[in-house]
Amino acid sequence: MNIDRDRDAVYVVGVGIHPFGRHEGVSAMVMAEHAARAALTDAGVSWPDVDLAVGGSNVSGKPDTLVSRLGLTGLPFITVRNGCATGGVALATAANALRAGEADVTAVIGFDKHPRGAFSSDPAGYGLGEWYGRTGLMVTTQYFAMKTRRYQYEHAISDRSLARVAVRALRNGEASPTAWRRTPRTEDEVLAAPTVNAPLTRSMFCSPSEGAVALILARGDRAADLCERPVRLASVALRTRRFGSFEVFSPWLAPEPCHSPSMAAATAAFAAAGVDPSDVAVAQLQDTDSGSEIIHLAETGLCGHGEQEKLLADGVTEPAGRLPVNTDGGCIANGEPIGASGLRQVHEIVRQLQGRALGRQVPGSPRVGFTHVYGAPGLSACAVLTV
Repeated sequence: MNIDRDRDAVYVVGVGIHPFGRHEGVSAMVMAEHAARAALTDAGVSWPDVDLAVGGSNVSGKPDTLVSRLGLTGLPFITVRNGCATGGVALATAANALRAGEADVTAVIGFDKHPRGAFSSDPAGYGLGEWYGRTGLMVTTQYFAMKTRRYQYEHAISDRSLARVAVRALRNGEASPTAWRRTPRTEDEVLAAPTVNAPLTRSMFCSPSEGAVALILARGDRAADLCERPVRLASVALRTRRFGSFEVFSPWLAPEPCHSPSMAAATAAFAAAGVDPSDVAVAQLQDTDSGSEIIHLAETGLCGHGEQEKLLADGVTEPAGRLPVNTDGGCIANGEPIGASGLRQVHEIVRQLQGRALGRQVPGSPRVGFTHVYGAPGLSACAVLTV
């Protein structure tokens, strides 16, 4: 393996995960500790070897208090909270600390434990009036359904394609030992499930869940000594919304949207990595629902708008297809503990590139992976990983 020993190069040298789902009697902190210790073991290091840590959680506690469980070593511990993009922001923060020379080894830990039911928030927390909540749009299922329906109309995407996304996600989840939903469904069963907000049925949505993920990162001059097959974090990019883009918890709708934070973040990530979207061999996309995955396929440049109908029908996004997507089942099969979800994506890509996926392994020794997260109120983080 060609390891870049440049001190500015960043590698993932260890990964750990606590299974997603519902874990009665298990606190979010216990899950976070489990994931962190698994990642440390995977990297062959101990907590005192970590120079800096970054943690993310939306509702389940203050991440830096994990030092009382992992060790009171006095290391800097940064906490981030950026909605569903929390994991991506935490990853970028840890990577930037390595590149800045502030650390040789960093840990990234994300966790959450959400109650049952759809995500809903106070409008005032997002700078919106109470009128916005009264419209029902603070319940995210309404927003995603509206965006999906409009996209279907503009690009001739059928409800059958929405079902195909969910079917593949649940089939991949069936094979993943850390996924929550592991019961496969047929397309007809997905379409016949109770409608949440048309055109999206219950089987097309993810749900708030519980879980934790941790990563250990190291600079290039340390990576080869810590890991037999380190995975390079070639780039990670963050972007927020621009004027006129239709985003979650955004009170406007432009007549002709032509940009989004996902488009901007993906473009920046590919450019920084020197990689073209056509080089991607395995991808993780935010699939809060089936429609979101379809939209994000095009917004990140992995296909053209309107091409998704044929890609899905032809099995291109299946694990053995040309562009495997969400090989661990994505959010639809795993649910979404907000602080952990973006790091789960990286966990899966790292294992795929190393040839040791916990579930369905992509054939052909993939060399380029891509992750994408999107969160309220219009923030996206994308990463490119390579071997």
